[in-house]
Amino acid sequence: MFLNISPDILLHKYSKSGETLKYIQALGLQPNQVIIELTENAQTLDYQLMRDATHHYRNMGFEIAIDDLGEGFSGLRLWSEIRPDYVKIDKHFTQNIHLDPVKMQFARSIQEIAAKSGAKVIAEGIETHEQLMAIRDLGIAYSQGYHIARPHADPLHQASPDITNQLVRFEIERENLLQNRATVEKLLKQMAPVGPQCHNEDVFKMFDENAELYSIPVVLDGKPVGLINRSVMINDYARPFRRELYGQRPCEMMMDKSALIVDKDTSLKDLSDLILQSKPHHLSAGFIITENTQYIGMASGHDLLRLITKMQIDTARYANPLTLLPGNVPISEQIDSLLQSGTPFVACYCDLDHFKPFNDVYGYKKGDEVIQKTGQLLSDACGPYDFVGHIGGDDFIVLFQSRNWESRCDTLLSHIAKTFPSFYSAQDQTNGGITTQDRQGDQRFHPFISLSIGALIVDSTLYHSHHEVSTACVNAKKQAKAISGNSLFIERRSPQESMVEMAA
Repeated sequence: MFLNISPDILLHKYSKSGETLKYIQALGLQPNQVIIELTENAQTLDYQLMRDATHHYRNMGFEIAIDDLGEGFSGLRLWSEIRPDYVKIDKHFTQNIHLDPVKMQFARSIQEIAAKSGAKVIAEGIETHEQLMAIRDLGIAYSQGYHIARPHADPLHQASPDITNQLVRFEIERENLLQNRATVEKLLKQMAPVGPQCHNEDVFKMFDENAELYSIPVVLDGKPVGLINRSVMINDYARPFRRELYGQRPCEMMMDKSALIVDKDTSLKDLSDLILQSKPHHLSAGFIITENTQYIGMASGHDLLRLITKMQIDTARYANPLTLLPGNVPISEQIDSLLQSGTPFVACYCDLDHFKPFNDVYGYKKGDEVIQKTGQLLSDACGPYDFVGHIGGDDFIVLFQSRNWESRCDTLLSHIAKTFPSFYSAQDQTNGGITTQDRQGDQRFHPFISLSIGALIVDSTLYHSHHEVSTACVNAKKQAKAISGNSLFIERRSPQESMVEMAA
């Protein structure tokens, strides 16, 4: 249950300690069932008092949320100060979000910050199917609005089957092959935690008996509240009389309350960025891993560095050196992975038209710029679960799992048409292309570079390997190249029908 509270009320000098707890317990609720939702309507806040107040509520077992992020005066600052468990995006930014790239980018940025800070994002004001799909494709897991359910005194315990079916995802993460999408879960190690009331002497004995134990997590009611680092505790215990004075005191006095806590689904890239932005000791102390805010284990900075190094070596080995996009090996592996999982996807073979004469006239450096720009535009056209690979030369492949893949292709072709003429000289732009001499000495005119896309809607029951998919994609690409200008050809024939035509 979300309980709306103004920050001003939370900090009011006449507020009685423990009153909120009494009220909810009188209703038969426990703190772990209630989320304190701070409404963003104050122009000024005492952030130190706010941190103290939210810490007080968290210690009782409540979670904290910020309401209407983006509407009021201090949302981002408040987020940074109190590190809420939930963040609600104001409905202004979700209305028609599927039609507004700026709103889409705003929501995407909020989701990225939330992933790094361990918060969950809730999108408010979802009133249409299109808005819900846009939010879903951004990776935002929670939403509210009339499209999902209307307010009711006796609210539904689960969404209607229609909504559930809309939200069903068959996509698999690109992390299976693009290892820069790998998550913290790959580093997870089981480690028994202690409670905040555990004696310092008991914690010291745990370190003394296990020389490889670098840190011990402190957990209260399943949620991590801090971390005790080996070197910090042993150094403290080495001081005169510290063991005698504090051995029987609760270990929470020794713990680092600012320990790094990340969700298991946080990408390794985001974790690396988070560590670089935090204090240096987090790398040696390690970090706590959670699932839905519940403690599940730990990982060390050493393990993170080792895995990232391995990923970088593998990525460099198989990436195209010009665009740094995955090359043929990861492309084949990704296709096979999608087929084996039974995941619906669309394979789009993308090939530039009139690129060779452009390269001959303007030189390889300018040609490389066109190839790099193509890779960028293809990547920009993709959703979070889509895959872009560089086959070589001016050939690319996109494996779409986004359901709106066709509109993404149309948008891509529109951007290509607007962008590529700028690579030509002013005179050639006026002429609409370039004129070259063929091998017979005849003059030939070549229009601006364009993109041909051959799209294959892949049914995993009909295609069984990346070889079969790539063969069908090549045929679809040939059909697209037969169309003048920027084009999209969708292969709707069965593999057998397509092969018969190729043989003919």
